[in-house]
Amino acid sequence: MTGPGTPWCEDHPDLLPPEPDLEPLHARDYSVRAYRLSDQAMLLRGAVMDIRPGASVAARIRAAGGTDDGRPMPIHHMILDLTVSFPELTITAAEVVFETFPQLICPTIAGHYQELVGLSIARGFTHEVRRRFGGPRGCSHTTALLQAMAPVALQSVFSMRRASAGTADAPTRGSTRAVGFMKDTCHVWAEDGEIWQGMKRGTPPPQTLAVQERMRAAGLDPAAVELR
Repeated sequence: MTGPGTPWCEDHPDLLPPEPDLEPLHARDYSVRAYRLSDQAMLLRGAVMDIRPGASVAARIRAAGGTDDGRPMPIHHMILDLTVSFPELTITAAEVVFETFPQLICPTIAGHYQELVGLSIARGFTHEVRRRFGGPRGCSHTTALLQAMAPVALQSVFSMRRASAGTADAPTRGSTRAVGFMKDTCHVWAEDGEIWQGMKRGTPPPQTLAVQERMRAAGLDPAAVELR
């Protein structure tokens, strides 16, 4: 059971296989969550963290006459909040927080990310992020986090659409209007592919495999039952 502050999605399979019996060198974790603010907006919250093993630094400290327990060292920890309008998918607010960083001047770039406001987080976003924040124009870790966050916004459209189901302007699942933002994003959603061409003929795309599994567990046949 989850309570206030407990991740709603914590009960999921491990992201990585078990740790191999090898010397660790570095760990980088990305985490991105999306939340519904209203029918017209969502909050995207992302974080990136780098952790290095502490043994080598501990050995150098001890050699210099100090003491150190060799614990792992967080090197980077940046958090980014984006408010995104729906259905336009335009960034309306942005906030970057530098929690852990290697140099004192690192956080001075945070204000530059206000240039995100007004950008579409859909098509062309990656190009704009590289142009505005790539290299010396930004923090490489925050910029990499941004590129990991954009697909989450697109995935969240499905949940936002579901929240508006039943309203006059809510598109039906089988229409190209409902998933137009997915066209040509990958080989599955290629415009000349089976799924897209089928939707143009009025055939809804198959339910995701995860939904089909849940339906079967509930005693429903995905081939015979259409979820609304």
